Amino acid sequence: MENLQNLPIDIQTSKLLDWLVDRRHCNLKWQSSVMAIREKINAAIQDMPENEEIKELLAGSYIHYFHCLRIVEILKGTEASSKNIFGRYSSQRMKDWQEIVSLYEKDNAYLAEVASLLTRSVSYEGPALRKQVAKAQQLQQDLSRREVECQRSALDMSERYYAACKQYGVMGKDVVRELQALVKDLPTVLGEIGKAAAKLQEHIQLYTAFTNFVCEWSEPVLPMLTFAQERGNTTFYEWRTGDAPAVVERPVMEEAPPDKVTEATIDWGDLGSGTETQEENFGITVEEGVDWGITLESGSGDTVGIDWGDTEATPIEIEVLDGGTDCPVGLARGEDALTILENPQSRGQFIDELMELETFLAQRLHEMGEDGDVVAMSQFQLAPTIIQGQTRGHIQEMRATVSNHLEFLTSLRMQRLFMILASPRYVERVSEALRQKIKQTDAFTCKQAVLADKRHEALEEQARLEPRIDLLAARTRELQKQIEADISKRYNNRPVNLMGVNV
Repeated sequence: MENLQNLPIDIQTSKLLDWLVDRRHCNLKWQSSVMAIREKINAAIQDMPENEEIKELLAGSYIHYFHCLRIVEILKGTEASSKNIFGRYSSQRMKDWQEIVSLYEKDNAYLAEVASLLTRSVSYEGPALRKQVAKAQQLQQDLSRREVECQRSALDMSERYYAACKQYGVMGKDVVRELQALVKDLPTVLGEIGKAAAKLQEHIQLYTAFTNFVCEWSEPVLPMLTFAQERGNTTFYEWRTGDAPAVVERPVMEEAPPDKVTEATIDWGDLGSGTETQEENFGITVEEGVDWGITLESGSGDTVGIDWGDTEATPIEIEVLDGGTDCPVGLARGEDALTILENPQSRGQFIDELMELETFLAQRLHEMGEDGDVVAMSQFQLAPTIIQGQTRGHIQEMRATVSNHLEFLTSLRMQRLFMILASPRYVERVSEALRQKIKQTDAFTCKQAVLADKRHEALEEQARLEPRIDLLAARTRELQKQIEADISKRYNNRPVNLMGVNV
């Protein structure tokens, strides 16, 4: 019997309510009784004395039987003045709460209710709060990872922007003005190249002598390089005419216009109107009554043919102008005012001749490296002194000089500068492309800030939920002890263990 007294009663918390009903400690219809009790509790808490402990009991918690017992104990002290000689209280507050306790104890309704509360806390409320905390923690990790990705993308896009600016040779603060400033300095740079072309005299003479010796070439060899070597980077007018211009009117570089064209800015004219007396086609207006100087008449006055004029009359002199001679002599205007390295036509010829000269020097360097070519050596015994006197090392130096000029003129930076010089719209397109990189950088930065705000919100949510879990765990443990003690009294104080209570 003593062993049975010490034998603990283990009850699974999820089956606690069923266990109580099966052993007839509680009624199956306990919920209807509890609903009536809840209404009385809601009415009773409207009139409560000023007491800190009561405020704590009523603050944010579900009022159950054990709370009501404690409230009655507190009211015994606050309502002591209303106690009569028979030991009863005349205070309505005390009567209301004593009635609530009595209703709870009827058919042990309170035991079923607290068992239900414990099961709900363990099986539903606790896991739900833990799930929310885990979700907030996972969200923080994801947002932190995306923040790092946005930061990395912003830095990468910023590096791309400044790398692109470096390729164009600008700082990136005001791309349009900086690009236009580079183009303004371009004539000075090209002038230096023109001066450097004077060092190509020996190169040109060697190639000319070699060509005349091998092929008996009668045409001029490398005419553009020869001209630049003698006169430098002069105007295209001087290259075309052979004379230096008296006046040079260089074209003014326009500001880059907006790269937007709409139908409102295009004059399409009156297409397909079918009018005979007045038509507007492509912005050209043809009106009735315009004298074009052509008469369609026959000898009898009928308009049947074209009268080309009387052969005996004074002939009309027509002056035919050659291309580019519509300006006064000595005036360089338009493309003629550009230097030979600014003009696309002459610059292309200049680069082609540089490539031709480099190819010749590379081939000559290769031939001079062949030790067994005795036939070639015998052939050059009658060659001019400038050909025979060259050494392989000197040819290599000459080729390096030509290659440097060629690489500079054909570099990506120079190609872009030439495109800017040729098309002001190119400046707008380049600046827009660079602006897109900056916009993407700003977008990544803004997105990073938004993600940081969301991460802080998730952190605040976690900080708000964790105290609720701690509070729920403390109340659940307290409720567990109260239920275990209550059941233990029903079984001669045998130890009772509620299993699976974990919040």
